[in-house]
Amino acid sequence: IRDDKIMVVDEFTGRVMPDRSWGQGLHQMIEFKEGLALSEPRATLKSISYQRFFKHYLRLAGMTGTAAEIRAELGRVYDLPVVRIPTHRPSRRRHAPDRVYRSLDQKWAAVSARSQALHAQGVPVLIGTRSVAASEEIAAVLARAGLPAVVLNAKQDADEADRVAQAGQLGSIMIATNMAGRGTDIPLSAQAREAGGLHVILTERHESARIDRQLEGRSGRQGDPGHAEAILSLEDAVLDSVRDSPWAIPMQALLALELPGWNRLAAAWLRHAQARTEHKLARERRQMVAADEELENSLSFSGQGD
Repeated sequence: IRDDKIMVVDEFTGRVMPDRSWGQGLHQMIEFKEGLALSEPRATLKSISYQRFFKHYLRLAGMTGTAAEIRAELGRVYDLPVVRIPTHRPSRRRHAPDRVYRSLDQKWAAVSARSQALHAQGVPVLIGTRSVAASEEIAAVLARAGLPAVVLNAKQDADEADRVAQAGQLGSIMIATNMAGRGTDIPLSAQAREAGGLHVILTERHESARIDRQLEGRSGRQGDPGHAEAILSLEDAVLDSVRDSPWAIPMQALLALELPGWNRLAAAWLRHAQARTEHKLARERRQMVAADEELENSLSFSGQGD
C-alpha cells in the first residue's frame, strides 16, 4: 500500500509496477479488504502477448548473462541465435553445495548462523529471498541475533540503487527480494575484497533457474572473488509443483528417513521441482505463441490488423 493505493509487485523482480491493477474486480476486493477508497474497474480494450509485441520491432537484439539455457526458445519464437561472449576476466566465484533443512524455521536459523559467521569475518553478505514476506521474516531473525541488515524490497525501493551499491562494503548484510533486473553493480571495497568478496545466499529456488543464476551472478564480477550458496528447506514453495508427481509419495517417504546422502537427495528433489515448473511455464509460452500465430493468420485472412 502506497499513498492509499494498492500497488502490484512483480513476482520476478520484486519491483512495484505503477499503474498496474488486477482485473475482474480482484483489485477492488483488495482495496475493500484494506479499507481504501475503491477505484474504478478497468476494462481491457485490446491485449497482446510479449512475444507478439516484440516481434513487431524492425531490429530485435539483447544481452543477458543467462540466455544459454533458453537459446532454443529464443530461436523458435524470435528466430534469434544466441552467441556466447567470454567474460572480460576469468570468474573466481566459488559455489558451495546446497544445504537443505526440513522446516522453514531450521532454514532461517541456518541462514542466521551463516550470516553471523561471515559478518564476523567482515565478508559482505547478500541474502536473496523470493517474496517481501520472506525478506521481512529473515530480517526479524537477524535482528534478534543482533545483526545489522539492510532490507531491500518493494516497500523500500526509493533509494534502491544507492542501497545496492553499498552492499559490497566490509561486513555489510543486505536482504533483497529477487535481484533480477536491479541493474546496479555492487563494487567491493578493498577490505571486502581481501575478506573474500561478496557472499550470496539463496534462500529459495525460483520458478526459473535463470533468476537463481542472476542472483548468484552479483558476486564474483569482473574477476573479483566471491561465493554463492543455497540454504533451502522442504517447505519451500517450489515443491508445490511436484505435489501431484508420481514420485511425490515415495520421495517423501525417503526424505522422512535419516539416510546417508540425505542432503544431496533433498537438493536434487528441489532442483527437479524447479525444472518441472520451468517446463510447465515453457509449455504455456509455446501454447501462447501458437495461439498468437493462429490469431494473426485469422486477422490477415479477414483483412484486419493488430
